[in-house]
This record gives sequence, structure tokens and C-alpha cells, in this order.
Amino acid sequence: MAKTPYDTDLDRNPANFQPLTPLGFLERSAAVFPDRLAIVHGALRRDYRDFYARSRRLASALAKRGIGRGDTVAVMLANTPAMLECHYGVPMTKAVLNTLNTRLDAPIIAFSLDHGEAKVVIVDREYSKVMKEALALAKVKPLVIDYDDPEYSGAGERIGEIEYEDFVAQGDPDFAWSMPDDEWDAITLNYTSGTTGDPKGVVYHHRGAYLLATGNVVTCAMGKHPVYLWTLPMFHCNGWCFPWSISVMAGTHVCLRYVRAAAMYDAIATHKVTHLCGAPIVMATLLNAPASEKKPLPHVVQFFTAAAPPPEAVLAAMKDAGFNVTHLYGLTECYGPAVVNDWHESWDALSGAEQAAKKARQGVRYGALEALDVLDPDTMQPVARDGEAMGEVMMRGNVVMKGYLKNQASTQAAFKGGWFHTGDLGVMHPDGYIQLKDRSKDIIISGGENISSIEVEDALYKHPAVAAAAVVAKPDEKWGETPCAFVELKPGAKASADELVAWCKKNLAGYKVPRTIVFAEIPKTSTGKIQKFKLRQMAKGV
Repeated sequence: MAKTPYDTDLDRNPANFQPLTPLGFLERSAAVFPDRLAIVHGALRRDYRDFYARSRRLASALAKRGIGRGDTVAVMLANTPAMLECHYGVPMTKAVLNTLNTRLDAPIIAFSLDHGEAKVVIVDREYSKVMKEALALAKVKPLVIDYDDPEYSGAGERIGEIEYEDFVAQGDPDFAWSMPDDEWDAITLNYTSGTTGDPKGVVYHHRGAYLLATGNVVTCAMGKHPVYLWTLPMFHCNGWCFPWSISVMAGTHVCLRYVRAAAMYDAIATHKVTHLCGAPIVMATLLNAPASEKKPLPHVVQFFTAAAPPPEAVLAAMKDAGFNVTHLYGLTECYGPAVVNDWHESWDALSGAEQAAKKARQGVRYGALEALDVLDPDTMQPVARDGEAMGEVMMRGNVVMKGYLKNQASTQAAFKGGWFHTGDLGVMHPDGYIQLKDRSKDIIISGGENISSIEVEDALYKHPAVAAAAVVAKPDEKWGETPCAFVELKPGAKASADELVAWCKKNLAGYKVPRTIVFAEIPKTSTGKIQKFKLRQMAKGV
């Protein structure tokens, strides 16, 4: 590249260039708002001065044990103050935080510990049994630290060398942590759910974490000092980077160990919660709570959800309950949400059904994401912007993962052609908003016709008795495969299979109507996502 006059004697130096990292967010809030309430957990109240000091203590104690750049510290924790401290204290040593899914079984946990080469494991006593089994299976022999959460009343045993509070007490509250050597350095490691084969280790870097965390603030229109309720698991994509987002605005983290309706309503009313994120199951929990557990909300609460778009009836019920729902979309590989259904004021004048159609779209890119498109995966050319032509949703930008740990083949496949391939099929509407139609592996091909499982599910959700629905392909000798619907009914509601089929016939083309209806509990992941791979196996036997 040819030099320009601006390329001489204007080099970057410490005065004009510092690596981007979210670690400075906590440092600033502790300096500017030291007495501001940072963390609420049961009876515990912790201000920003203490939050920062404890994070530095943790970093110091880890450094004394030899933890440094590139080392992995794995944690198996609920949404607790310790989990928040780990999001700062671990990377303050230049190490990498690996937040483990608390719902996984021992073999998968053991795989993650070995693959990530964990040097330290911090484990909540509630999960000590499965962690003990995992450690017995794992090849690595990390330092194990127990965490005793005062809000946990169970009897999980201690399996570690030292308890978390005692470990933190060994550290220096004035520990002189430093910025990462390079903003491209890894900050966290997140394993995908591993529904097929071994899970892949998604590597985040400091730069991406900084940008997505501030992108959340912009996207969610957070003012100063937001109050955030933790229902989204922090182990999931590092809580969509909100452990860092809330601190940049000197907000309050309201921790919630168990996602229960009464506890959520109590927290919202007591602490005047302004924002929360959650899967559709969280909305259902709030809406289906008995009247005795519900409390009036202090104001309109901003609720951000991902996964499948909420049905029209759910959106209306949430609005009536005092929540404004915004639909986000993303993947583990893009630090959580990177696409938002950005609402236009003019859409407020639309009918309920028209608004629901707008709400069902995934939307447009975050300001922190450089590009979002729907491309033909073979030609890598954009599909027609007509809301009909289907292609693969692809992204590129600074909030896309560094890559998959020790998996060059999968990394190269994911980044083929200079785009991140999401594996999601969708369309691009004329106004530039994308809408998912299916996962590439979830599309149903019946008699040569493509059927979107999402479209069939949406029709089922509109039935007043349906609480949850998931549609998968069922092998069929004549058609190749046909739609099979798994349905959960609302408490006290009744509906027959024939009734639901008749309902779908009114709302769908005939070939899209489910040939089979199964009333059963729908298997979900710990983050509320429906496990369609399990349903596909179940469909073969019905």
C-alpha cells in the first residue's frame, strides 16, 4: 500500500493508542461513583468501590498462584456476585474466563475443562456433584475453589482446596492490573451447546467485548444508572456482555439465583428494575404467574428477548403487564445479540397483527456490527430484497468471534468468503430488515416443497390454548418428510389434535399443515432454546 503524507511521523504511541477492553469500565465507575450501588444479591449490597476492590483482590490472588496471560480459569457459577467479579478479576490477570453451562453433564464438562486446559475451577456448591464427576473424568488437574453462596440453602459438598471468600481475602485490593498486551488477546471462552458431537470453543477478544458491551448500551437506550435484573444466565455468551455493559453506565446488577415469578416481581418492584433480558420461557413465567405473586411495576420495564420471535398474543400480554419487548438476534459466535428489531415510531399506528408481523423480524445490525446480509451460500451474492428469496444470514465485523479454539477447519468453514456463516436461513425485506425462516438443518422439505418450521409454529402459537410449539420433520414414505408439531398447552386449557390441525388449515397452505400433533413437554436447553435434535428423534417414533 502506498504511503501518504499522513503515514510519516504520526505513529501510534501510549498517548494516543490504548487497547480496547471492557475492564476499564469498572475502574471508571469505581473512581467516579464509588458509593453507587453496584450489586444486589439477597440481603447483600455492594457499591462500586467494593466491587472494584474485590475484583482486584481476585486478580491478585490468581496471579499469586501463577495465573497469567493465556491461562484458562473455568467457573461454574449461578448469577451471583462472584460471577460478576470473575468477569473482571480473571481478565485483569490477562487470563481467559471460561463460564461453564451449569446444566451440562459431567462428560461434556470434562471435555471443556480438558479442551480449554483449565488451570483453575471455581465451583458453586450447588454444582459440586457434577463437577466432582467431571474432574474425575478430566485429564487436567486444576486448582479447585469452592463458592458458598449465602442464597443457596442446599447441601452441596465442598470439593475444593479453598473457599472463594478465603481465596479473595489473600489478594491485594490495590493490585496493579494492566491492560491486555493486545486488544485481540482472548478475554473469554464460551462453548457452544454441543448438540452434535463435541462442543466448539468460541473465543472472544477484548476488543469485541468492549464494542458489544457499549453496543448494548446504545441499542437498549440505557441512560445513566440503569437497574438490570439478571435472569439471563451469565454463563451464556457472558450474559450477552451485560456484566460489562451495566458497569460502563454505573448501573446496578440485581442478581437472581433462581428465575421464579415471585422473585422477579419482587425484585422489579423493590429495586425499580429498568431492564432485563430473557428467553421466551421467562416471559411465560411472568405472564402465567398467579395473581398473588404479581406486583405492579414501577414503570415500563424494557425486556429484551432472543430465540424465536414472540407470538402476537404474548407481545400483547407483555405490553398489558407493563413490559416493552424488543426482539434481538445473535449467536455465541457474535458475543450474543448483534441484531435488533429497531422499532419505528410510525409503526405504532399499525394494527396489532401488522405490528406483530414487524416484531417477528430479527431486524438490522447493531451499530457495533459492520455488516449483516442474506447471501446465497454458493455464490456469496445477496438474495433479492423482496422478503421471499431465501439465503443464509451472514455477518462481518469486530463483534464476530476470534475463532474456534484449536479447530482451524471449523473456523475456516465459518469464515468462508470473508463472512461469518450463521447457518440460519432467512430473507431480506425491502426496508433492509432480515427475518429468519429456519436453521438450515431445520427446514422441512415435503414433496419437494420447502416448509419453514417457524411459520408453522407461528400459526400454532396464535391458537389461544397453545403455550409452546415446536415443529420438526417427520420421515414419510410418500412425501419424504412432513411437519410434526410438538405442543404444550396453557395451564387449564384444552385443545385436541384435530382442532389444532383445523386451526392451521385456516392459517397455512395445505402442504404446510402438520400431519402429526404430539402433546408433550418440549425439551429445552438451560437458556430456554428448544432442542429440535431431540424432537427429531422423538418424531421418528410417533
